[in-house]
Amino acid sequence: MSAQVPMTQEGYDKIKAQIDELENRRPGIKQAIEEAREKGDLRENADYHAAREELGMLNAKISLLNTKLANALIVKPDSLPEGKVCLFKTVRFKRVKDGKEMERTLVGEGEADPTTGKILASSPIGQALIGNEVGDKVTAHLPAGPMELEILEII
Repeated sequence: MSAQVPMTQEGYDKIKAQIDELENRRPGIKQAIEEAREKGDLRENADYHAAREELGMLNAKISLLNTKLANALIVKPDSLPEGKVCLFKTVRFKRVKDGKEMERTLVGEGEADPTTGKILASSPIGQALIGNEVGDKVTAHLPAGPMELEILEII
């Protein structure tokens, strides 16, 4: 059994729309495979092999997204506890090293958008912040090395 994937209804709908879009591409790829197959010898037919590879990658992505939806746990942001950093909360924090302040909203699958400050709760920074309170200092284990953060506000 796979772990549940917490997300809002908005995130669920976004993943569902991605699946629909990908599934709409399938007929075109299948048509390209048929057209390439009609050209003869498949061993040296680059168009055929490229289309088959594209279809395989498309099917794998659809399968992954369907698994996320099958394991989705729809969470209503207004039902979450106050005073602690948790999924769907916005957190203002600073890097202890240089005092730079940042604000990020911790989101579930399908909702991350770094350009608007939405990061996955499963990211290194998200994992470091989850469960902590204002004033706590935490360490995010990033690929570039550890980063110490201080939680300033939970919104």
